[in-house]
Amino acid sequence: MTIALDIPAVGARAAEILAQIEQHPLYTRLTESSLKYTCCWFTTTGYATIADWKIEQDAPKLAIEGLRVLALKAAVLEATGDETRAELLVAAPVDEMVHAILAQWNVMTRIQDDLGVRFAHATELEEFGYEIGGETDQLYAAAGWGAQPMRYWLPSSEVNRRLTDVLGPLYESIGIQGFGSTHTISFAEPATA
Repeated sequence: MTIALDIPAVGARAAEILAQIEQHPLYTRLTESSLKYTCCWFTTTGYATIADWKIEQDAPKLAIEGLRVLALKAAVLEATGDETRAELLVAAPVDEMVHAILAQWNVMTRIQDDLGVRFAHATELEEFGYEIGGETDQLYAAAGWGAQPMRYWLPSSEVNRRLTDVLGPLYESIGIQGFGSTHTISFAEPATA
């Protein structure tokens, strides 16, 4: 049975959590370090699905969305005590940024301890069924953050279309199958003249 949420209350609590994160002395370190090693947190199924992706322009905006998601999930966990319930449906590009933020383990642990909140994220509980208008969007609106940037909040149906119809064939043309799970690239030494 799904635990019902008081959407306005949980959204308001998420806004409070995000404001506390932004006021924390480690906030700048968190955001800068999350964006520092972009080559380490790029997959073929998240950011790559964003049209005309430009890391310098898009990553900072996506970091805001990732922090908002972490605040939403923390508020749901706080309201329900249920880690499974807190694993909200999130757009693939935004979820990829959540992973980049959570990779800042030391900083996130200190912020979590200082704020007295738990940032919920369990990969084994993730589902990739985000669609526009669902509970995540309702919570986002209740937090008062305005309209979600749809450039990043791609519904799973569109992500799947982009992966299957566009990126999949491109990847396969260079020997990458399964969206990066296997490849046939041998990395042979180039012939010398």
